[in-house]
Amino acid sequence: MSRYEAWTVHLSVGLVGSTGLIYAWMLYFMTPSDPFSVLHHPLQPHVQHAHVWFAPLLVFGAGLIWRDHIWKHLTRGVSSGRRSGLALLLTLVPMVLSGYLIQTAVGEGWRSAWIVVHVATSGLWLAGYGLHIWARIRRGHKHRKARESKERKLSSPPVIA
Repeated sequence: MSRYEAWTVHLSVGLVGSTGLIYAWMLYFMTPSDPFSVLHHPLQPHVQHAHVWFAPLLVFGAGLIWRDHIWKHLTRGVSSGRRSGLALLLTLVPMVLSGYLIQTAVGEGWRSAWIVVHVATSGLWLAGYGLHIWARIRRGHKHRKARESKERKLSSPPVIA
């Protein structure tokens, strides 16, 4: 995966994730200052619109890394990061699908069901993404330490007894 692809995914996750978390916080944890208002915060519609506008960037980012990262790792049997990567893959589809179905559901029951699915899978997806990145950083530190240790052994003068 190229740096461009990685940063496209990181940026899209940051934008969609942060606006989604802020919107959920406004909607579920704030109380409206006006008891007759449907808005819990004056910026709530703007955050919701930003979330909806940034979401296709995340879908684009997932498609961008599909062949060279996801599919390649699946077909080659790469074991590092596999559990968190599979969790991301399995939660991505219901997260994206439910996000679009929330906007198109006509009945209140279906809309509520899609919201539950979207919030649950989005939470799992964000946690899985965090674990996936953390595992990658951890592997990078391990490889760097091993490489530095090997370089030190090669560069140190031999000990003659």
